[in-house]
Amino acid sequence: MANVIVNIFKIPELRKKILFTLFILVVYRIGAHIPVPGINGEALIEYFERAARASAGAGRGFVDFFDLFAGGALKRFTIFALGIMPYISASIIMQLLTVVIPALERLSKEGPEGSKKINQYTRYGTVLLCAAQAFGLTFWMKSMPNVVPSDSGAWFTLMAVISITTGTMVLMWLGDQITEKGIGNGISLIIFAGIVVRVPAAIYQTASGVEEPILFIILIFLFILVVAASIILTLGVRKIPVQYGKRIVGRRMVQMTSQAIPLRVNAAGVIPIIFASSVILFPTQIGSIISNIFGGAEGRGYQFFVYLQTWLQPGHLVYIIFYSALIIFFCYFYTAIQFNPVDIAENLKKYGGFIPGIRPGKNTSDYIMSILNRITLPGSIFLAIIAIVPDIIINMWPSVSHEMAYLFGGTSLLIIVGVALDTLKQVESQLLMRHYDGFFKKGRMKARR
Repeated sequence: MANVIVNIFKIPELRKKILFTLFILVVYRIGAHIPVPGINGEALIEYFERAARASAGAGRGFVDFFDLFAGGALKRFTIFALGIMPYISASIIMQLLTVVIPALERLSKEGPEGSKKINQYTRYGTVLLCAAQAFGLTFWMKSMPNVVPSDSGAWFTLMAVISITTGTMVLMWLGDQITEKGIGNGISLIIFAGIVVRVPAAIYQTASGVEEPILFIILIFLFILVVAASIILTLGVRKIPVQYGKRIVGRRMVQMTSQAIPLRVNAAGVIPIIFASSVILFPTQIGSIISNIFGGAEGRGYQFFVYLQTWLQPGHLVYIIFYSALIIFFCYFYTAIQFNPVDIAENLKKYGGFIPGIRPGKNTSDYIMSILNRITLPGSIFLAIIAIVPDIIINMWPSVSHEMAYLFGGTSLLIIVGVALDTLKQVESQLLMRHYDGFFKKGRMKARR
């Protein structure tokens, strides 16, 4: 490994890309500590410390969850408080609209120009979504005692919304710069950096909070096991062999080489967890609003929302079951949207390809769909298990910090594993292209796709 690192810095172009990427990530971390003007930082810290000492509640788990992806900027109410998540949400919405709206579907098939137009629409959606979320975040901060000056009016709200929206757009630009001039995917690396930077503090809090050292060793061992399971889930692929008939090239009859259709075990990535978190948050917020409006009112209707708010708290058995079922559902839903077996069967038939033993056309599409359904089920169950690992750890060991627990599973761990594999794959490709040894002397490192 030491030789590999030395070889990386021997290549001027690769060295320049890596240093540029590190510089952009440092700029991102500096911006994550610049607060929105007018915020009382001491009162904000006191508020969250008081909330940490109190009961967790339905909303606090979700605040910790989203603050993890913002790199701690959400609880500090900085200009990067929303991080890059509005852009991710807008991208997911645009992908769904591309399937639903025929005009967008035709635009997506027009090549680079169509993709450029869709990216432009995604950025417009990011601005609108970010402004709406920043508006709600500002009112939430104004409801906290002594965090915002009492005489702050519409001007403070406007300034805060513009600051946070501009911060997210700057993050988008920084991500594009990494993609163009650095190494790896810029947007993914920004999210990766926001999560990884919390690891040392989370480990320290857990080590200081755990009374028995053996328990801390067990947690580290479990963390390594979950990371290994995430790598297996990320790299898992089912290959369907494809053969092509003979073609005439010049005056000769040439047999085309055999290929394979790779079907990922987890084709949806972390999208099902994001969708499930958003869906399960909605009834919780409705119950919280009704509880604040009616206070201690009696009645079956009110009591139902109180029970609902209790059941859907992170760590509750009902929450774990409902959350897991949503993840499995969205795995099938998003995979069906992204992967169309009918189009694959038609393309194979057009270019003279076929699956051995399967008739071209409808039989091929039905065969691919059956394989996809079979591998999606264990993949979705595996993904659901990884997603609920933090809640299980918190229930079993209350002394473990929430940040450390969220690093054990769910979206954060899958993002860390996926981005690390992609980035290392790009670095290894640069090394092998220049006849240097990669990270592994025997064979090559597998990518996610």
